[in-house]
Amino acid sequence: MSSIAPAPGAALADWLAYLETLHPKAIDLGLDRIRAVATRLDLALDCVKITVAGTNGKGSTCAMLESILLDAGYRVGQYTSPHLLRFNERIRVNGQEASDADIVARLERIERARGETSLTYFEMTTLAALLLFQESALDVVVLEVGLGGRLDAVNLIDSDCAILTSVDLDHMAYLGNTREAIGWEKAHVFRPGKPAICADPVPPQTVIDYAQQIGADLWRFGTDFNYSGDRQQWAYGGRTQRRNALGYPALRGANQLLNASAALAALENLRDRLVVTQQNVRQGLLHVSLPGRMQILPGLPATILDVGHNPHAAAALGQNLDSMGHYPHTYAVVGMLHDKDIETTLSRLTRRVDRWLCATLGGPRGTTAEELAGIVRRIAGDVAPVDPFVAQTAEVRRDDRKPGVRAAPRPAVPARDVEVSTFDSPEQAFAEARRLATDNDRILVFGSFATVGPVLQVLRQEGRDVLS
Repeated sequence: MSSIAPAPGAALADWLAYLETLHPKAIDLGLDRIRAVATRLDLALDCVKITVAGTNGKGSTCAMLESILLDAGYRVGQYTSPHLLRFNERIRVNGQEASDADIVARLERIERARGETSLTYFEMTTLAALLLFQESALDVVVLEVGLGGRLDAVNLIDSDCAILTSVDLDHMAYLGNTREAIGWEKAHVFRPGKPAICADPVPPQTVIDYAQQIGADLWRFGTDFNYSGDRQQWAYGGRTQRRNALGYPALRGANQLLNASAALAALENLRDRLVVTQQNVRQGLLHVSLPGRMQILPGLPATILDVGHNPHAAAALGQNLDSMGHYPHTYAVVGMLHDKDIETTLSRLTRRVDRWLCATLGGPRGTTAEELAGIVRRIAGDVAPVDPFVAQTAEVRRDDRKPGVRAAPRPAVPARDVEVSTFDSPEQAFAEARRLATDNDRILVFGSFATVGPVLQVLRQEGRDVLS
């Protein structure tokens, strides 16, 4: 393409804008291009490498691993995506975001090395993170896969341990439209002879088959590792290691023990190279932080921020909302990208929302507020509200029922009118939600990083502590 690289001394913002013009496609899966440039850069990571893939739960699992390993005294690099407020969030060295200068210096090196090889934004920034890690004398790196697994840029790295958090329907245009197809793509982060942690309670058969085909050491949740707990504490059990009397992770949500157990299974596998004590685990889970994942802000009204943007994440979010108890009204600020399964995602929450405030997201992938509002009206117009306490007893998952026991019928309740309004931005929608909500109500902001990020920025400008 014809774009011109930033001049020496250019700001990170200039470089990021340039990266968006480099390649004809924003998403162009494949490892040939990035592998060629990595070879020219002599890229090699001489440390323990952990790769984390999955539909949901990747960010939480990475954050827990980083927090535990930092408490154990290791030098840790972490690469995740996307970001909420600043690009620098994606690249962390020893618990700190990489500086603009560090990132720009690596991008300049990659630009010189790539020659005529065209790289995507994600490929360029992945290489920048890996170069910085290579030059930072790290003990361990935690790498979050961006999309899928087999052809994702992060899969350039042969990890010492791979984690697959969950498999569900998302990015179907790239990965396939079934869990079997998507699972096969994600399972390609596994490596022969290396531990492969699968935290999905019911993994697609393709995941199991691929692990067996390449000779990976597959650890399955419920078979090779598990967790148990009560209201005060929980315990992890693996093949040869058990960790008892653990405090619950600082991250909220119904699936966080599943993510935590996957992280501990990885550490169990790597214990010959990474010594982690019981106290390191306790402190790491106590202090872990990850904004935008079932994040409940202090103060009134209750405000929940969640970047969930697919049906699987929305179902978990619905369970988490139910566990919060009763609120007279729930105001949902939502913005989504058009390549997501919007209808199914929103349908997971329709019974829990009283007023929808739909926001337009900009960019080529953004959905307009009017489009969102039309979907909400279509799927929620004849849906009755649900009492969270009734939901916990009436909506029994089929695989949780005892043989021969039928689920309790859902109570018959009349349909209701759905209140829906549209706004030009998440900030405007959030301002209206705050105007409408009383101290007894709650506000939910969800649907995309591009929805939660601007709201976090508003709160941060007000002096709220929203990033810890």
